[in-house]
Amino acid sequence: MKNIVILISGGGSNMAAIVQTAQRDDWARRFGARIAAVVANKATAPGLALAHAQGIATSVVAHQAFANADDPRAAFDTALATAIDRYEPTLVLLAGFMRILTPAFVQHYEGRLINIHPSLLPAFAGLKTHQRALEAGCRFVGATVHRVTPELDHGPILGQVVVPVLPGDTAQSLAERVLTQEHRLYPRVVAELLAEPA
Repeated sequence: MKNIVILISGGGSNMAAIVQTAQRDDWARRFGARIAAVVANKATAPGLALAHAQGIATSVVAHQAFANADDPRAAFDTALATAIDRYEPTLVLLAGFMRILTPAFVQHYEGRLINIHPSLLPAFAGLKTHQRALEAGCRFVGATVHRVTPELDHGPILGQVVVPVLPGDTAQSLAERVLTQEHRLYPRVVAELLAEPA
């Protein structure tokens, strides 16, 4: 069985879209794959309840717990990897996981670590993508699914979707329309990865 572990920090809407698609399209039969676990870095992440309601294993590795470590980021990433590795994942999906991961963590999951970003990479890596796109006068924005590398939001692109900027758009309205498309893009790209020969 191909195990998928999804990392979240908040509501988990992309995670929910992936779970729903996996159930609807019967990924277990088609690909021999399952959503094995959802891991959050915040115990208050609403997405944990969504996953639990679907019978998916959940756990929390709170990054604040490592604030006093000699190297807080490395200590957190080590604990996070321990939580993930018990599921022997084929894919680790970042779905609104708001932590910058260390190069060692990224290397540990090389080729298996996937992210979705709310811009047409390589444009607007990092935060506040929609506001920056509006300020730049962009006529189109979108979302990108990519492999994670040590350089933030710069891994090989696996899929993109384009969303037009409409007159009167705000960063909020744009974010909402892009998110709707993310919910279609991310599960499709994951399914394509699962369909690849081993």
